[in-house]
Amino acid sequence: MAWLRLQMEVRAPLAEALSDALLDLGAHSVTIEDAHADTPEETACYGEPGVDAIAAWQDSRISAIVDLHSDARALIEAAARAAGMAAAPDYDMARVDDDDWVRRTQSQFSPLQVGERLWIVPSWCAPPPAGDAIVVRLDPGLAFGTGSHATTRLMLGWLQRALREHPAEGSRLACRVLDYGCGSGILALAAAKLGASDVVAIDLDSRALEACAQNARANGVSIRIGLPQALPAGRYDLIVSNILARPLVDLAPRFAACTDRGARIALSGVLVEQATQVTAAYTSNFNLRVEAVSEGWALLAGERR
Repeated sequence: MAWLRLQMEVRAPLAEALSDALLDLGAHSVTIEDAHADTPEETACYGEPGVDAIAAWQDSRISAIVDLHSDARALIEAAARAAGMAAAPDYDMARVDDDDWVRRTQSQFSPLQVGERLWIVPSWCAPPPAGDAIVVRLDPGLAFGTGSHATTRLMLGWLQRALREHPAEGSRLACRVLDYGCGSGILALAAAKLGASDVVAIDLDSRALEACAQNARANGVSIRIGLPQALPAGRYDLIVSNILARPLVDLAPRFAACTDRGARIALSGVLVEQATQVTAAYTSNFNLRVEAVSEGWALLAGERR
């Protein structure tokens, strides 16, 4: 079967929103890479650039796989409007066969190390040789979250640091984690792999919930997964939410309602210039601050008052 590949370049901070919009409008797969790097060829799984190189991206190259007879111009214009862009980007089109799609996709995703021990590893790659590595198996798919985006790396780093500070109950940490807007489930999977005693993953998108469930099974971890209206009652020790600024502002009361004093929270998907607006929405219940910045994105973190 043949497909159509649409390729375009945008400023790095816009890539996530445009990618999500393309998926929402029917793209079968979307990948993001450094626009100024050479197009990757087939390489060994551990031969890709590391996090430091990725963090230097200024412009992103987006490749979307769509049905062969799609109206490319209409699709990209609609995605650009949904992503809040002033104009649709220029694009190139090319026909690709199944084998070319698989080979290209696999060449763009290699094992990614975040912190000292956590690794995000595609299924076609061997696990890292380090015996103490904590491995999350994750393939690119229809839901956002492969670890390559700056917001996801910021959140994974914060999650590791936060979980290290919780006491253990036997082999598990006495920590209840909520991943709100879970996408592929990468943050929820990492929390479970890092030892959290109870992990809940929530998303509005049924495709994201399906992807999260499949990824949980592939990693052999137990995660409670559902729509926002099915959020399990009770209080959470850690909340992570990597979505966008507007919904994060709207979610401030809900996050306050499901946390007690001292609970910790981390928010991303927030551009640096949006950080003040989001922080202000949480002021009455949380001590929230900009903890880290990468590629124009801010990580907001803090504690429940």
